[in-house]
Amino acid sequence: MTDRADLVVIGGGIVGLSTAYQLLRRRPSLRLVVVEKEEELGLHQTGHNSGVLHAGLYYAPGSRKARLCREGKAAVEEFADAHGIPYRHCGKLVVALSDEELPRLEAIRQRAVANGVVGIEEVGPERIREIEPHAAGVRALWSPSSGIIDFRRVALAFAQEVQSMGGVLLSGRAVVGIEERGAERIVHTSAGDLACRDLVSCAGLWSDRIAAMTGAAGTERIVPFRGDYYTLKPDARPLVRGLIYPVPDPSFPFLGVHFTRTIGGEVLAGPNAVLAFAREGYRRLDFSFSDLAGVLAFRGFRRLARKHWRTGLAEMWRDWSKRAFAAELRRYVPELNNMDIVFGPSGVRAQSLGEDGALIDDFSIGESPHALHVRNAPSPAATASLAIGAELAEMAVQRFGLV
Repeated sequence: MTDRADLVVIGGGIVGLSTAYQLLRRRPSLRLVVVEKEEELGLHQTGHNSGVLHAGLYYAPGSRKARLCREGKAAVEEFADAHGIPYRHCGKLVVALSDEELPRLEAIRQRAVANGVVGIEEVGPERIREIEPHAAGVRALWSPSSGIIDFRRVALAFAQEVQSMGGVLLSGRAVVGIEERGAERIVHTSAGDLACRDLVSCAGLWSDRIAAMTGAAGTERIVPFRGDYYTLKPDARPLVRGLIYPVPDPSFPFLGVHFTRTIGGEVLAGPNAVLAFAREGYRRLDFSFSDLAGVLAFRGFRRLARKHWRTGLAEMWRDWSKRAFAAELRRYVPELNNMDIVFGPSGVRAQSLGEDGALIDDFSIGESPHALHVRNAPSPAATASLAIGAELAEMAVQRFGLV
């Protein structure tokens, strides 16, 4: 038998669930189904992130990231207030360790101002010590509105809202093919078929493969990057009050290691950024021949590797050497010693990469006649989730003629 819906959302992470929620708010009579391959919702990027509510410091003014991060943060906080989900504005300190980093710090300040970040302040060593008594640095940017939350709890609250508005959540259903049959799309899953008129894909680590199933593969590919965290032992947690971040290196596409206090009271240190040898390879030895072969065969990845191989080797060394990882952390919190940290959680970032070897920096949404595809939604996608969902919902209403 084939179940039928007006619209299918593929992916039960925070972006897919927020999109379903925003669609039903706009079109309450819509027969909507969310399909998730895992038995539970929000298990991958939603459940493997640091829980930071980003204020929008880093993103290019006018970009989707800048706009949707700002709108999404306000919306998530309002939603959390209405649903009794705790969050805290613990603040973020972006620290320059030397004078050489000051021009990059100033560039971030200018972006933050252009993006309307509330309360942004440039501070010197004395103020740094007031905010984070154990942090090093010659200058820093202080973002008091940056915060922390449990994004999986937020995602599960979205799911409850979707169900309360009549949406259907189907877990344990991996999408294995999509077929166009007349005016319908048949979504073949591991537990039966679904017929729908339109679909929205929010498939994270599998987004490029889902797009390819609809004949809209495009030229971008998902490359999975694993990030490992250490956690501070309880007696070392007072060394960090909130969020301590480095000044990003523009020659490297990730932020670098940083300190994050979680809403549960732990302190995370990391992550690094290394190629994952499987799309869901959360452990160092996780391996998928097909996933890795696909990455290595992609011309864009080979170009990226040629450009960043030295940095990549350094990241891999820190991934295997606790001493090297701790040495990097001590640059920002000098009192931290090797015995203060224990190996903690990890996550895999779904990062879209172009054929030219450039990592896609902005959120990216692809369109085909009866489908929308979220092609790239790395951090700050969780912060921006309700705004991304609202944008997708508006696009769907207009493009699909939803009534």
